[in-house]
Amino acid sequence: MRERISSASKVVVKVGSSSLTTPQGTIDVDRVDALVDVLAARRRTGTQIVLVSSGAIAAGLGPLGLSARPRDLATQQAAASVGQGVLVARYTSSFARYGLRVGQVLLTADDMMRRAHHANAQRTLNRLLELGIMPIVNENDTVATDEIRFGDNDRLAALVAHLVHADALVLLSDVDALYDGPPSRSGSRRLTEIRGPEDLVGVELGRNGAAVGTGGMVTKVQAARIATGAGVPVVLTAAAHAAQALAGADVGTYFHPGGRHPGTRLLWLAHATTGRGRLHLDDGAVEAVVTRRKSLLPAGVTSVEGEFAAGDPVDLCAPRGAVVARGLVNFDAGEIPGLLGRSTRELASELGPEYERELIHRDDIVILESHG
Repeated sequence: MRERISSASKVVVKVGSSSLTTPQGTIDVDRVDALVDVLAARRRTGTQIVLVSSGAIAAGLGPLGLSARPRDLATQQAAASVGQGVLVARYTSSFARYGLRVGQVLLTADDMMRRAHHANAQRTLNRLLELGIMPIVNENDTVATDEIRFGDNDRLAALVAHLVHADALVLLSDVDALYDGPPSRSGSRRLTEIRGPEDLVGVELGRNGAAVGTGGMVTKVQAARIATGAGVPVVLTAAAHAAQALAGADVGTYFHPGGRHPGTRLLWLAHATTGRGRLHLDDGAVEAVVTRRKSLLPAGVTSVEGEFAAGDPVDLCAPRGAVVARGLVNFDAGEIPGLLGRSTRELASELGPEYERELIHRDDIVILESHG
């Protein structure tokens, strides 16, 4: 079971802010060095490692004289701008003790949902690994807005694991495992392994992360679900147990991988994007898109909501309003009302050949889990 972790030739390791910083918001040099010691040792065995590291905003608090994580986006971005340099400088110095070089990769969800940007991120990460560089990935907090952010690096790590075709994902935090109740409560027991959603029934998941982080156990379980759904096994444990986790020891919680390997871009579309608008479908279009996996044509759309541009993600809704799918739309929001209920042939003869195409091509549609 856990030998899939110990024998993995490519591993994504995610570490949270609280595992890298002091309560005052400064980088904890000893903690960083301890993590680097573990990762460098695994690198010496020939394993390729991608490190997804939080901590930019937290590392910027001290230099900016802030006592707590700011609530407003602009100050968060300012803190990230200052802190990202501090964070990468610390990693660069620490890995240099082992003759290892690092490369910074900052990603936004908006980058990842567009074909060309997504392919470029994949090429960059793979080339860094080929060159023997340790990629250090973080969300680009300096420019990400609420509408286009991952929200936490747990989810980012799961998507990066799929992007680089990793053999394993290790999520490190300040909690040593997933428990069936609050770890501080007497009688709560560690869940050593999770085989599927049924093993999580009745489990209480805390929503709040540490004061300097954004995550919590909910985001870590969601990340594990994304990764295992893409065939990547996951271990969740404390940063202090990183060496044991990478060695396949019985620490933390092991999430068994599923058998499905969805297309990388569709995984991003499902989990790294938010619909910029909505297209309401009639029953026939829902059946065509969800059951028969066809493209969405104008004839099956009854109404449009929101402001969006061609290429943006939009949610596809059943007649009663349930979101059943998400896709990258081929037209601006303002163009669509004039197309509704009409055949592509009719539109092409009236408006020109560029209108003889689907609203959303089937290759750009992902069916959302709860609907099939």
